[in-house]
Amino acid sequence: MATKRSWQRVDGVLLLDKPSGMTSNDALQKARRLFSAAKAGHTGTLDPLATGLLPVCFGEATKFSSDLLDADKTYEADVLFGVTTDTGDAQGAVLEQRAVAFDRAALDAVLERFRGPISQIPPMYSALKRDGKPLYELARQGIEVERAARAVTIHELALLSFEGERCRLRVCCSKGTYIRTLAEDIGAALGCGAHLTALRRTVVGPLTLIGAATLDELAALDESARPLHLQAPDALLQTLPVVRLDADAATRFTHGNPVACEAAAGRCRVYGDEGRLLGLGDADAAGKLHPRRLVCA
Repeated sequence: MATKRSWQRVDGVLLLDKPSGMTSNDALQKARRLFSAAKAGHTGTLDPLATGLLPVCFGEATKFSSDLLDADKTYEADVLFGVTTDTGDAQGAVLEQRAVAFDRAALDAVLERFRGPISQIPPMYSALKRDGKPLYELARQGIEVERAARAVTIHELALLSFEGERCRLRVCCSKGTYIRTLAEDIGAALGCGAHLTALRRTVVGPLTLIGAATLDELAALDESARPLHLQAPDALLQTLPVVRLDADAATRFTHGNPVACEAAAGRCRVYGDEGRLLGLGDADAAGKLHPRRLVCA
C-alpha cells in the first residue's frame, strides 16, 4: 500500500529551470511533491516547448505570485525562417514552406519595426478563453475565432546570431507578449514566414536563472538539502520600496489597520523592526499606510 504523503507548510520561492516537453502545471506539481509543500503556485506559464525560469511559490509566497504576472520578461528565441506551422512553434503541423531570400541587413531593418510598442493578435493555440473555453481547445477542433489585437511593448529585440535560415533573438518584453507570434510576424514581414524552434526564459521581473535548479537536480538531493534552494517570499518584491515599522505600528498593521507612514505614495513592502516581512501596503498622499496583503507568522 502506498504511503500517504504528509504535506507541510513551506514558505519560499523556488527558481525552477523548467525542461522542454512539460507543461508549467506539471512542473509545478513535481516541484511541490519534492518539497511536500501544502500550497504552491507559479508566476506565469511557459509553453511546453519552452525551457527556463519558472518561479514556483510555496506557502506565503503564493500571496505575491500575481505581482510577477505583470512583470517584464526576457527570452532567448530560436527562429527558423521559411516554414510556418499551425502553432507557431516546432510542435505544430507544417502549413507552408517558402524560399528564404534575405540578408542580415534586411533582417536588421525588419527587427527595428518590432521594437517598442507593437500590436499582436494572440495565437489560437493559447490559453486565452472564449465563452469559457481555452482557444487551444477550439484550435484542436479546427475552429478559428476572431481575436482582438493587443498592445504590447518590446523593450529589447537583439539579434544574437544569424546563419542561413536560422537566427537567435533576445527579447525583453511586457506582459502578454507572445514570442511565437513575434517570430511569425517577423517571418511574415520578411515574406517567407517563420516559427519558433526553441524558447528559453531567462528573466522574470527581478528574478534570473542564476541559482535556478532543474527538477532532476532537486530530486537527486537529500530531502533536507532541498530547502537550501528556496529564496524568501520577498524575493518577488525586490522592485518595491521598503517601509519598516516599529513594534506598535507593526501590530496595528498586521491587524488590518492603517498606520502613519512617511513613504512616498504607492505600493511598498513592509517589515517589522526585527526585519520580518509583514506584507504589502499602500501608502497614500495623506501619510497613511494601508495593509494590502499580509503574511502569516
